[in-house]
Amino acid sequence: MTTDPGRHIQRVTAFVCNDYHLMYREAGGEIPYPFLTPGSDQYADVLWDWDSWLTNVAIRQIIQRHKDSGAEAEKLTVYEQGCIRNWVTIGRRTSCVGWVPIWMHRSGNEQPKDFYAQNMHKPCLVQHAAFIVKQNGGDLEWLREDLMFLQYFVNNYRNHHRHDCGLYFWQNDAAIGVDNDPCTLGRPPRSSGSIYLNCMMYKELLALVYLLELAGQDEVAAQYQRDADDLLRAIREHCWDERDGFYYSVDLNLTPVSRQVWTAHSGQPRDWACLIQRIGVWSGFMAMWAGVATPGQAERMVKEHYRNERTFNAPFGVRTLSKMEKMYNLRASGNPSSWLGPIWGISNYMTFRGLVKYGFEEDARGLAAKTIALFGTDLEKHGGLHEYYQPENGEPILNLGFQNWNYLVLNMIAWLNDEPVVEEF
Repeated sequence: MTTDPGRHIQRVTAFVCNDYHLMYREAGGEIPYPFLTPGSDQYADVLWDWDSWLTNVAIRQIIQRHKDSGAEAEKLTVYEQGCIRNWVTIGRRTSCVGWVPIWMHRSGNEQPKDFYAQNMHKPCLVQHAAFIVKQNGGDLEWLREDLMFLQYFVNNYRNHHRHDCGLYFWQNDAAIGVDNDPCTLGRPPRSSGSIYLNCMMYKELLALVYLLELAGQDEVAAQYQRDADDLLRAIREHCWDERDGFYYSVDLNLTPVSRQVWTAHSGQPRDWACLIQRIGVWSGFMAMWAGVATPGQAERMVKEHYRNERTFNAPFGVRTLSKMEKMYNLRASGNPSSWLGPIWGISNYMTFRGLVKYGFEEDARGLAAKTIALFGTDLEKHGGLHEYYQPENGEPILNLGFQNWNYLVLNMIAWLNDEPVVEEF
């Protein structure tokens, strides 16, 4: 496969810039504000958590290319701010302070019987809000009265989704975004210290610090900065594997240690908090996206894993599961969506952002070119984009018409062309 993206850039750019308005939705039913939807018939008319955030990042890049970008940005503001206002509104309605659902339906959401046994909105709500504020020149006034609720949201994670070792965990395997990640799927409740979740949480804490400092709440911001620093240390301590040179999720499902009760092993009880799950999942590269990896760690990850064609590196991007894992599987699956090896636009993009952040520009150019070729070929053959693809030949696996974070390819094109790049917070 050629990595020259030239012949595809114009086609991809024209397509992405043409129909982004299809992801705009008006208020109605139990959704009180306009919002952004991932697009495609399969995901239409529903507000989703990390989808709305990343769709927003992509649309901002599209608008930057627009001839009348000021008017288009003003129009988008209604929909992007509406996403946050919808989440805050439904969050205030629940009987559990700070709990926010993963998606919102116009017909309303059924409240769970036990909030603390359910996953909630992924830790990108504050990042999404901070992104909008930053894109609008630091304008915080539309959000100022909701800063309290954003703290409730983060506090809910801190108080009910955090292990004693300092890492955060999923309550279960439902709707985690990377649906069938083997490190979480089918595992006992509250046992998955997901590297994906913890990297997201680290950035979420930093986003809250940014907003609070902007609001002049420096002392409060300092507390969340300490939380972020503590989490950074925990991720580096527990998730980095010096043997393999990679960041992994960890297993928290260990028998509690009690020094008060005599057992046959009480002379030297377990003194490790968790166990590394040495399963090669693409989300290990999110440690670079989040700025968690040290420069030395990032160098090992790129040399030993990103560039390895036997594991992650494929002709059309980053395999979502190492090809060497026994669970590697490319069969079409819609519920759960398959992250067991297929190429996704978002995993390509997140890995790309990490490569750029740590200065691996040649690798970043190569991954951007692969992604452009993937989508350009899909448009050429099928007239639209799909949800995920075969790694070796780029053929789509399912869901023609998928928009969402696929449109972040335009952000990659802008970087390749040395144009201003819109980045997530």
